[in-house]
Amino acid sequence: MRRISVALLTCLLVLAGCSDDGDDVDQAGADEAVDRLAVGLVDPSGAGLAEVGFVGGKNRPIAQRYADVVEGMDGIEPAIEPGAVEVDGSTATATLTWTWQVVESEEPWTYETTVELEKAGGEWAVAWVPTIIEPSLADHEVLDATTIPATRGEILGAGGEVIVTDRPVVRFGIDRVRVSDAEAAGSARALAELVGVDVAPYVRAVRAAGDRAFVEAISFRRAEVPAEVLASYEGIAGAVALADDISLAPTREFAAPILGRVGPVTAEMIKEDPDRYRVGDIAGISGLQARYDEQLGGSPGRLVEAVSETESGPARDLFRVQESDGDPLELTLDPDLQTEAEALLADVTSASALVAIRPSDGAILAAANGPGTGGLNFATYGQFPPGSTFKIVSSLALLRAGLTPDSTVSCPPTLTVDGKEFGNYSDYPSSANGEIPLRTAVAQSCNTAFIGARDELSADDLADAAASLGLGVDHDLGFPAYFGSVEPPASETEAAADLIGQGTVLASPMTMAAVIATVREGRLVVPRLVEQVDVSDHDHAPLTGEEAAELQDMLRAVVTEGSGSQLADVPGPPVIAKTGTAEFVGADGTVQTHAWMVAAQGDLAVAAFVEVGESGSRTAGPILEEFLRASSVVE
Repeated sequence: MRRISVALLTCLLVLAGCSDDGDDVDQAGADEAVDRLAVGLVDPSGAGLAEVGFVGGKNRPIAQRYADVVEGMDGIEPAIEPGAVEVDGSTATATLTWTWQVVESEEPWTYETTVELEKAGGEWAVAWVPTIIEPSLADHEVLDATTIPATRGEILGAGGEVIVTDRPVVRFGIDRVRVSDAEAAGSARALAELVGVDVAPYVRAVRAAGDRAFVEAISFRRAEVPAEVLASYEGIAGAVALADDISLAPTREFAAPILGRVGPVTAEMIKEDPDRYRVGDIAGISGLQARYDEQLGGSPGRLVEAVSETESGPARDLFRVQESDGDPLELTLDPDLQTEAEALLADVTSASALVAIRPSDGAILAAANGPGTGGLNFATYGQFPPGSTFKIVSSLALLRAGLTPDSTVSCPPTLTVDGKEFGNYSDYPSSANGEIPLRTAVAQSCNTAFIGARDELSADDLADAAASLGLGVDHDLGFPAYFGSVEPPASETEAAADLIGQGTVLASPMTMAAVIATVREGRLVVPRLVEQVDVSDHDHAPLTGEEAAELQDMLRAVVTEGSGSQLADVPGPPVIAKTGTAEFVGADGTVQTHAWMVAAQGDLAVAAFVEVGESGSRTAGPILEEFLRASSVVE
């Protein structure tokens, strides 16, 4: 066999024009004709066959027929190697070895075909027959390559419980086969308005699609298709509804910002990975579904068939690459706790989140986002000042500076730092002002006591204490996770604000759940969600047994005598907690407050967050309380 190149063709032309030996001339001419044919067949459009001599001429019809036969190969270009040409007088025979890379990284489809040539008028011409393309191909048959989708791997929760699996849906879209080019844009606009998707992008997608494409607008769970959509879609030219099964969670809301979704691949995905994705493929397009798409999606197979254009009946199988089903993705989420958390946030109009962690192993049992987040993942990736929940960190820094829970600290009603006046929350008990133990300052959440003790700490003490409790040091957990930050303060005012969880301090609900989980466990707890991702500790000064006990003692006082008293009668083991309120300037320029509460009970640590609330105890507190009560029932 020989590979075709421009240099080889040039040499053959020179040889054909200069040799005095008749046999050599015939051989070279036949070789050249076969080589031209091989080069021309590489182009699926058939345009390359214009330079090939065919018996009886008719290059244009032959080129068009070739294009029609291979059109169904989905743009795959064959590699073709001509074999030795055997000349016998005025006829010749040659072989072509065809190689189609039907699926990348898999064994290609390879076979040989035979080419017959005739010499007339001193020139060699190819006798065109369909078996030049594929040895069994009949005149009325064309090639068709079809993707065989792999079964998508399930996403499993705690205990192997299935969270995401194939569930029945109805896919609504425009079938370009059923609508003319002139009508396509109008149909796309009408369907988009009917099903409630963005009109302009969908119209563009339909216009850009081929005339055989199905362009999906939306998928509904089969039991949730709106009645008005079912009643009206058939009146739109080209609109169709296709029954299908798609990888879905139990409900539309279930951990949606984290799990992500499965749908038609985007143009960007095809451009970035053309070997994996083709137009019309279904794949993970966001969240964990996208990040672990290769694992979950497996490897699709492909079937090449000979399809009759004129006769009914089954197509003939020519070549198959077997699909390889996806592997499951195991998570730590507890479906019951996740469902409970989402139910508690369902009626919260402001953005909200709740994260529950098991301190003994860091497993995230729930990571819920309320409807007010607009589909964003505030639970594990939100970045907000944690307010007085950060006093857990400040307390550890003060303990390491030599204070004890019984050390006296000053809690005046207000305190001014560099011209900035700091005060306590509006209903702070006046009985807890004055000289009070650190334990009481934590329990009642006295801002001025912590700010007044700032001289006890060096610039790095707060960041070091935060690292010991799991805040401010990044980890790759295999999903979007924000661990917070404690930046060096740029002023005395910032340093004061940092101690009460404002200033430069930021955290996510996941981070604050990990902070109180670390206190409960007495050692660093790094959250984890994806079972196959190894999570390790970071460099930090570990909590001592005494530090853990003192923090637990002060956070228990929050419940027994302070701002978290609503948790005192929650059934089960003793609860430790901390409330938090953080001021911020809203979009309208007014000062508003984030509401936080964190708590731990037994082997459960929880953080509840509401972006705009009255206070930690009054807004986030009831959510967290109901979750703790429900979790005792769930367990």
